[in-house]
Amino acid sequence: MFGMELTRQTPQANWPMPGAIVALLKPITWFPPMWAYACGAISTGHGMDGRLGFIFLGVLLAGPLLCGTSQAVNDWFDRHVDAINEPDRVIPSGRMPGQWGLYISIIMSALSLVVAGLMGTFIFAAALLGLAFAWAYSAPPFRFKQNGWLGNGVVGFSYETLPWLTAATAMTGLVPEAPIWIVALLYGLGAHGILTLNDFKAIAGDKEMGIRTLPVLHGERSAALIACAVMTVAQAGVVVTLWMLGLPVYALAILFVLLLQMVCMVRFARNPVRFAVWYSAIGVGLYVTGMMITAFGLRTLVPAIS
Repeated sequence: MFGMELTRQTPQANWPMPGAIVALLKPITWFPPMWAYACGAISTGHGMDGRLGFIFLGVLLAGPLLCGTSQAVNDWFDRHVDAINEPDRVIPSGRMPGQWGLYISIIMSALSLVVAGLMGTFIFAAALLGLAFAWAYSAPPFRFKQNGWLGNGVVGFSYETLPWLTAATAMTGLVPEAPIWIVALLYGLGAHGILTLNDFKAIAGDKEMGIRTLPVLHGERSAALIACAVMTVAQAGVVVTLWMLGLPVYALAILFVLLLQMVCMVRFARNPVRFAVWYSAIGVGLYVTGMMITAFGLRTLVPAIS
């Protein structure tokens, strides 16, 4: 009898547990688009009167919905790779049974479009573009993630530029003015370099799986220099933009934040694999601080750009 008890198997659940759904959507990854959304809202200089509903829906759209969808889609189409490299992840571990990873990706995509539709045509179009990028990044036949130049650019645009522009539209009900477009695009470009930082931890696995990240394509040191150059050029563009808009104090503040990052970049570039996580903690913190400084600078221009 004892032997028979040992051979009994607990049937696998047909439904995912709430904890498994949360793990699939990865709340920790929601910060970048939600931060960019906050920056976009602040940059308009508009108060919250009468827009609280749009602000709430926008935060929901940027973080749990669109970003959560992108994480679910990525995990579903990477499930075979994760079964080898990260078997404890929610899908290969069996905590997300059957095809529920795909079902949740589809459900979250639909919810995203419903919420975006409630916020207006421009925001719906932005959400539709973001979803298209999320699926094309991970799913065949496109799988943008297989090329570091293209994949990181798509994610940077989706995580920084789109939320910033979406928030600006949600706050004003209008298509954003040119200065907001410019800084949103520049910070999305700079995020390309930030995303390269994540690629140094899995170089061997990426080579084996044919994923051509920048470290795989160009080597560790060259990829680090490219990432630093992209982040530097993007923020230098913000400095120039703010200066030309008549905001020298804010421009100098961004320049100071950039110089601090450049000091950290020297150490990172010497040993990218060892210091990528370290730079992510310090350098990225300075980068997002600059985003908020820029947002408050643009806020002072409301009478001029309205």
